[in-house]
Amino acid sequence: MFRRLFFLIALLPVFPAVALAQSASLTVFAAASLKEAMEQVGTAFEEETGTRVVFSFAGTGTLARQLEAGSPAEVFLSADAAWMDYVRDRDAVKAETIREIASNALVLIGPAGSPPIQLTAGALEERLAEGRLAIADPDTVPAGRYGAAALESLGLWQAVSGRLAPMENVRVALAAVARGDTPVGLVYRTDATVEPDVAVLAEFPQASHPRIQYLAALTSTQAHPAAAAFLAYLEEARAREILHSLGFLTDKVK
Repeated sequence: MFRRLFFLIALLPVFPAVALAQSASLTVFAAASLKEAMEQVGTAFEEETGTRVVFSFAGTGTLARQLEAGSPAEVFLSADAAWMDYVRDRDAVKAETIREIASNALVLIGPAGSPPIQLTAGALEERLAEGRLAIADPDTVPAGRYGAAALESLGLWQAVSGRLAPMENVRVALAAVARGDTPVGLVYRTDATVEPDVAVLAEFPQASHPRIQYLAALTSTQAHPAAAAFLAYLEEARAREILHSLGFLTDKVK
């Protein structure tokens, strides 16, 4: 009888941990451009583990500063290395857990039905006419930084630098073009894929900008027992398939 009682007592600490992993939501801060992909990944993870994943999507810089200020999250997904370095240097993420999960490409877009254009200053100025170029803020948002670098390397920066419409994140720039507020926008290729009211005008050469990196890490305040499992899941076959199906680049998916 005493052996049986001891066995039952020994098991007691296990059950609360299992229950917590399955019942408490796992909070993930993720770059806005990952919205559709991460929602699908979160659903797949919940189906396999019973743990619900709740996402907060915004510009990477906004999320990084929220982490720095102590906002509660378990996992951080950044759209570039600069902001991941920022939170790492401020001990807001666990440096040893940082890993790359995907890449992307940059495109110019216009309202649905717009014809393609050449990546030349003349063609871009003609298409802009009296309008502006919607772009994620180059000073704070990864998509904007990549975009500014691409425009500069192709000799297009001088033609458009005074005609930018900087946005708080890349999805706001996408929406501006979809609504017809601006005639041209610069977004990730995956953004254009999920918005039927825009057309791709041109794709930037990969060599025209720094390599686009989506990085993931556990936060320093991470406490959820399923956080590490979710981070690992981002590199597993199902998550890679989802990312690949939505146009993200990954060297692990053919």
